[in-house]
Amino acid sequence: MDEQLNVTYITLGGHVDMHNYKNVYFFIMFTAYILIIFFNSTIVSLIWIHKNLHEPMYIFIAALLLNSVLFSINIYPKLLVDFLSEKQIISYSACLLQFFVNYSVGGSEFLLLAAMSYDRYVSICKPLQYPTIMTKSTVHLYLVLAWLVPACLIAVPTILSAEMKLCNLTLNGFFCNNSIYSLHCVTSKARSIFGVVALIITALLPLLFIVFTYTRILIVSYRSCKNVKKKAAQTCLPHLLVLISFSCLCAFDIIIVRVGSDFPKIVCFIMTLQTILYHPLFNPIIYGLKMKEISKHLQMLFCQIKVT
Repeated sequence: MDEQLNVTYITLGGHVDMHNYKNVYFFIMFTAYILIIFFNSTIVSLIWIHKNLHEPMYIFIAALLLNSVLFSINIYPKLLVDFLSEKQIISYSACLLQFFVNYSVGGSEFLLLAAMSYDRYVSICKPLQYPTIMTKSTVHLYLVLAWLVPACLIAVPTILSAEMKLCNLTLNGFFCNNSIYSLHCVTSKARSIFGVVALIITALLPLLFIVFTYTRILIVSYRSCKNVKKKAAQTCLPHLLVLISFSCLCAFDIIIVRVGSDFPKIVCFIMTLQTILYHPLFNPIIYGLKMKEISKHLQMLFCQIKVT
């Protein structure tokens, strides 16, 4: 506790062998950070520039990639500073902000994937009604809800946590996730209830909706002609890959927080690094390679760069 400024600092105790490998950690994560920003920003820029990509599916993809950028900005700069610092600490208020952004973006990701699955469902199962259902105003509404609903839900446990007394000042991790609850002297029932509500609304219900829509798409595609099957495979496969990847990482985040103390520290460190590496890098690669129109514009962009 800093008595002058009345600021509570938390020690990030999840780092391993900082004195021996800090330069290696810094190089790997700095390279990953640059690649994440570059890859995601490039595809978002292509979607923004080219009018033939101003369709609901690509707009939702751009929103997902913006989430990856926001998540990385929330985690990586502080992490890189910690790799080069003697002490890995963070103020409790900054920790809560990192927690809030982390899970707001995570909840938004599930809602955006649900919106994308609905877009594919209407496109494949109700093609004649698609222009009237997926209008610009509808897409904008889905985007606003996907970002606003998780932020409002996560704000409640964040505010409640800010008012709670701390009995532990060492966090078992290297960024602020659900493990901040282990810092509190007592467990808050209100916070736990809001946490469960947030989990159901931003993760469980969207996941069930996605399963329902893709089941319907699979049934319709199976009964349809070859062109419909091809369209479903081309547009739905990337979304499913991203969904599976993100769901696994979210499940892993929960497991690490719950049973992290039972794992060796080095195992937790390496596996947690993977959760912040794979998904932000995985998204733009999947969409850049698997989405035909985006891949075409990327090839044209690289050809122009080579010519110049």
